[in-house]
Amino acid sequence: MRLSSGNICKSKCNILFMTKQHMRLVFPISKCFKLSKHGARRFKITCSWNQGSNHFCVADRAVVGLRDRWMEFQGIKNWEGLLDPLDDDLRKEILRYGEFVEAAYRCFDFDMSSPTYATCLYPKSSMLSDCGLDKTGYKVVKNLCATCVVQMPRWTKKMFPNLASPRSSWFGYVAICDDEKEIARLGRRDIVIAYRGTATSSEWLENLRATLTCLPDDMTTFDENYDQPMVQSGLLNLYTTNTQCDQSLQDTIREEISKILDKYNDEPLSITITGHSLGAALATLTACDITTKFSNAPIVSVVSFGGPRVGNKSFRCLLEKNNTNILRIVNSDDPITKVPGFVIDDDIDDMAESHVASTGMPSWLQKCMEDTQWVYAEVGKELRLSSNDLCQQIINKGNVAMCHDLKTYLYLLDNFVKVDHKREKPIEKSGWPSD
Repeated sequence: MRLSSGNICKSKCNILFMTKQHMRLVFPISKCFKLSKHGARRFKITCSWNQGSNHFCVADRAVVGLRDRWMEFQGIKNWEGLLDPLDDDLRKEILRYGEFVEAAYRCFDFDMSSPTYATCLYPKSSMLSDCGLDKTGYKVVKNLCATCVVQMPRWTKKMFPNLASPRSSWFGYVAICDDEKEIARLGRRDIVIAYRGTATSSEWLENLRATLTCLPDDMTTFDENYDQPMVQSGLLNLYTTNTQCDQSLQDTIREEISKILDKYNDEPLSITITGHSLGAALATLTACDITTKFSNAPIVSVVSFGGPRVGNKSFRCLLEKNNTNILRIVNSDDPITKVPGFVIDDDIDDMAESHVASTGMPSWLQKCMEDTQWVYAEVGKELRLSSNDLCQQIINKGNVAMCHDLKTYLYLLDNFVKVDHKREKPIEKSGWPSD
């Protein structure tokens, strides 16, 4: 694959990577990558789940047996037997949810000079179609905003005007499947909560608040067998903070889910929460809140892409106790999935596959380390992808950020078949494009 200016390889669909403006706070973007006049660089790939069209269309891609297997795909059996090799129908479902996350990025106003910066570009009634996600069978019923506790210092506004950051910003949406044909295809009415990743300066600062903090009492259940569930402090602040003018993301979610459960309590229902990067972490925290708050909640599943760690071992136990199904899509070359903190876990059977370090240290020493509030635990079921060939060339060009990009995840997922346990690396369905 050639990573110089211009097209990379011939294909039928385009991938838009983040611009310098969007990513400069964390990763340097190689100067050899040219930007278009719209501020984005096009990366062309072959993608079987979107061939022959520039728009995603659920109605055109009937999945045989989906309506009979939807509970399996939502993780009712922890995706046993579906990931290695990756079930093709499950692959299509994961890619479909990835498109909902991509829509959250497309709807967000990244232009710092715009008076509508950090808000949604489109009205709720036409949001999905306006951002190119046509004929999904879903309608957006709620916009989701989150508020940061941390704000940029005042002096930065004069010295670095481009770093100006609103305290509250648009983060995603709630959408309900309301098309009868799509409901019949899915086998139930599906509710999607989709989150974008980090975008504003204040959100980056919240990411740096990585020490663990206790969940509030209304987000957990008491269990004398476990310690207090703890999550990343910046993440919890982003989820629970409100102001006089802005409702917290938590309150918005709870109100909307309550309405939905009351309205559709007499039919099969699922809640799927999906997100990328920071949005993946928010998805996990949201699922925990819903399953704890609503005893009558239907199947609640998380499909996350490139998410950082969220909480400690007790937090993982809380998720398992509440039957929260979490499928984490992880790129082994993505550094964001290896932070924050560190992991010490003796409960995992296969440490090689889980990529978790087990030291066999004495319990008293492990307890001392946990008291530092930096010991996290991996949650849910992991689908680990590898972009060795693709990302190594990207890294060599100085652009590590692309290994974390959502479009890279969707490409890897579309070409993933199974893990070669002898070589300990995934086998690609069609191979990477050659030079």
